[in-house]
Amino acid sequence: MMSCFRSIFLAIAAMIPAVGIAPLQAQDYPNQTIKLLITNPPGGLPDTVARLYGRHLETRLGQSVVIENRPGANGSVAVSAMLGAPANGYTLIVTDGGIYSANPALFSNLSYSEKDLKPMAILARAPLFLAVHPKVPVNTLAEFIAYAKANPGKLNYGSSGIGSVHHFSVVAMNSALKLDMVHVPFKGTGESVPALLGGHIDVLFSAFPSLSGAAETKQVKLLAANSAVRSSLAPNLPSIAEVIPDYDYAPIIGIYGRTGTPEAAVQKIATTVIEIAKDAELISKLAIVGVEAFGAGAAQHEAALQAESKRSRALIEANGLRAK
Repeated sequence: MMSCFRSIFLAIAAMIPAVGIAPLQAQDYPNQTIKLLITNPPGGLPDTVARLYGRHLETRLGQSVVIENRPGANGSVAVSAMLGAPANGYTLIVTDGGIYSANPALFSNLSYSEKDLKPMAILARAPLFLAVHPKVPVNTLAEFIAYAKANPGKLNYGSSGIGSVHHFSVVAMNSALKLDMVHVPFKGTGESVPALLGGHIDVLFSAFPSLSGAAETKQVKLLAANSAVRSSLAPNLPSIAEVIPDYDYAPIIGIYGRTGTPEAAVQKIATTVIEIAKDAELISKLAIVGVEAFGAGAAQHEAALQAESKRSRALIEANGLRAK
């Protein structure tokens, strides 16, 4: 009998250190290299934001931060890679909100759901700007709306494909204002912006750096930002929300982990990002590429994505949008 009790005691004693060690390991996060998977090719906004933040994360966390581009399938390639790694906070994704707010409603054969993703922190906002070719006889947002209403079906607009934020920005505007414009999808802004400059399309939304130079040389006219408030990048231009209440399609670039990521890791990433977002040099470098630094934690990230998801799903259903 004593031998039996001794065996039970030893078994319980062996369990006690294991129970106590796990929280300590989580609190020691990070203690190895962090990998940031990017849903876009090198040079895209999420990639640029990740690389700028990554340098600061290395310094502040004392661990290497590796950037790995995993483009393809509207972010699904990167998500699959992350879901194939342990939920320990060492394999994360940096991208805009589309993988969480739009993809689950837009793609019928998606390999994941938003429940698989853990929003961890907001890094930046990247407002897009409504631009028109000079042949369109308008100079302000109000004039553009009036002209589009008076000429249904006459204007065509470019996007980076069905379901892209460039596409949603126009669809939401068309739906709210009862505008009729023809969609011309491209593979990305590398194709759509030159098409606008060449007069092959009339209208598009794109990031400020891809349009500002052309605006200065009067190759395009900038009319408004697709954010809820005016952008610090061009404060003289109105936001479309000044005409359409609750309109906000400015991409939020953030960090995502797997559901089940330890809370200590989530909090460490969030608090570090919030501090980095205050860095003057980072703010300046982000502004050059048309991005506004914006640090926020997991709760704010999830709330923003839930609001974005509500808008996107309503837009998808109302317009019968589906992607293959």
